[in-house]
Amino acid sequence: MSDQLPFENTFLLLKPDAVQRGLIGRLISRIEEKGLKIVAMKMLQITPEQAARQYECHFGKPFYPSLVEFICSGPSVAMIIEGRGAISLCRRLMGSTSPENSQPGTIRGDYSLDVKHNLIHGSDSPESFAHEAKVYFSEEEIVKYRLDLERWIYYS
Repeated sequence: MSDQLPFENTFLLLKPDAVQRGLIGRLISRIEEKGLKIVAMKMLQITPEQAARQYECHFGKPFYPSLVEFICSGPSVAMIIEGRGAISLCRRLMGSTSPENSQPGTIRGDYSLDVKHNLIHGSDSPESFAHEAKVYFSEEEIVKYRLDLERWIYYS
């Protein structure tokens, strides 16, 4: 069997409400306990310029100004996650954007109360990952490594 199975990366952002509520550790634990690997992570104060780059697809929509204001309102934690099917897997872990539609056991289903304060953002496609990751990380900040547990998750 080949050691090279299809892995992909995704971008996750723990928003200011997750940081302010002291949920960073719990949310990261869910990601790691699923067997996903963090290859880049940093806490940062998102600037209006970064927010504009990240949310450029929403520019001109009625909620855009409040979205940018909220994401810049406090520190966030940006991450790049690696794993097989990482994008869809992380989206399932997060739950629906609207907490009332999120299942118990998902991050938003367990911790979020409204759409604005839904704790976490994640890329929805390889294209959005490529765009969002560049807003927050340089290539040099992404660490390439292999966890020993990968043999228990991906290889027989």
